[in-house]
Amino acid sequence: MDPRTPCLIGIAQRTIREQPGPEPLDLWEETARAAAEDARLPVERLDSIQIVHTDSWQYDSPVGRLAERLGATPRHRAYSKVSGTAPQLLIGEAAARIAAGDLDSALVTGAEALATRRAYRRAGEHVPWSHPAVPKPPYGWERPPHPYALAHGLFMPVHTYAIMETARRAASGLTIAEEMRDRGRLMAPMTEVAAANPYAWRRTVRTPDELAKGDRFVGWPYTRDTVAVLEVDQAAAVILASSRLADRLGVPAEGRVYLRGWAYGEDTWEVAARPELGSSQAIAHVAAAAFRRSGLGLGAMHALDLYSCFAVALRQACDAIGLDPLDRRGLTVTGGLPYAGGPASDYVLHSTATMAGLLRAQSGHGLVSGVGMHLTKHTYAVWSSEPGGRLGSAAPVFVAEEVPLVGAWAGEGVVAGYTVAHGRDGVAERGVLVVEVPGGRAYAVVEEAGLLADAESRELVGQVVRVSSDGKVNVAAW
Repeated sequence: MDPRTPCLIGIAQRTIREQPGPEPLDLWEETARAAAEDARLPVERLDSIQIVHTDSWQYDSPVGRLAERLGATPRHRAYSKVSGTAPQLLIGEAAARIAAGDLDSALVTGAEALATRRAYRRAGEHVPWSHPAVPKPPYGWERPPHPYALAHGLFMPVHTYAIMETARRAASGLTIAEEMRDRGRLMAPMTEVAAANPYAWRRTVRTPDELAKGDRFVGWPYTRDTVAVLEVDQAAAVILASSRLADRLGVPAEGRVYLRGWAYGEDTWEVAARPELGSSQAIAHVAAAAFRRSGLGLGAMHALDLYSCFAVALRQACDAIGLDPLDRRGLTVTGGLPYAGGPASDYVLHSTATMAGLLRAQSGHGLVSGVGMHLTKHTYAVWSSEPGGRLGSAAPVFVAEEVPLVGAWAGEGVVAGYTVAHGRDGVAERGVLVVEVPGGRAYAVVEEAGLLADAESRELVGQVVRVSSDGKVNVAAW
């Protein structure tokens, strides 16, 4: 084996339930030291320190502050943008640099303390954390929300994903009740995995009937207990090294996990621009490339972790790669984002660390996927207890073509997908539609209470609607 072959040799996870908890910098340091101890690597020896963007706090120099804490002087430093695919992109970058001989070791870490922020907010106190960025930099979007979407109040994932869910439901021929029951069957096994995961945020087993019924709607048809839980205090870290360094550190063969192959690709950045609103074109290409590079197929995987921020993300993945949603291997090794926890951009570090621990314990191969933005960005990675394959890169293997977007529109259109936004009191506040119109698709809002109730009582996809506009906001009625 090439002595530059990268392998994952250190893992660490942490979940803090006592509130208020530590700040992200503390969590980065704690998990970095734990992962380094697991890897038998002195932290000051790290060649690279990479951090996943944190939503909890904006530091003046995130990597610099962590390096200072660790007493390290890394030759390579990186701080990611906002995205659920960021951990895999950082891991892929580290692996490529190690394979090229540019680095011998790399730390990738991430942490969120959103539950602690909430605790301070509820107590009416300011967050007393260190080294704030002054002035505060712009939010770390790769692209800001589209002006058409913003004009219609559409930027929260709980609403964009729900629109795609209704489009898929209609295309699948499911009724509203059938989709909710199917969602309960899909996600109940995840709660069982979470219950056995000591790092999971929610560790209560739920039945399919309980999840189908739900507690309250957030972005209809999604209920609060079937979507990612963001307000968590969680951190994770992994350390990669060359096989040569792993040998020198005395890391045994069973302590090494290999990235056999991975790939990245994109669907459209705007929900309304997707060629098929309820399905993904990119996932099949990305997964196929990852499997091809790894020299392994889906059937060879011993364990799977598919990104699960919302049910439609799981469903589109299963549709695209030909996987039974009730496959005996399960869809997650952590419990998924609704139950293990969905720490903003950081989840894939947790799923990767958990998968690595599993492969150390029982050997074999595992698949870990990531999703970014509004089901736009996709990563698929094959991990293994056996070296082989070829890494791949962050160059997209597929980029979807966009359906044209129409801004102001007045006239008739046909609903392609929709959601109803609910407030914290559970009351329906407004609807948001994606409407097929001549020349492309447009957004529209629904304001009348009676129409919102109607939209939740029957299938609205395919409904002809009348759209009026003030030049900025389109309003639909029927």
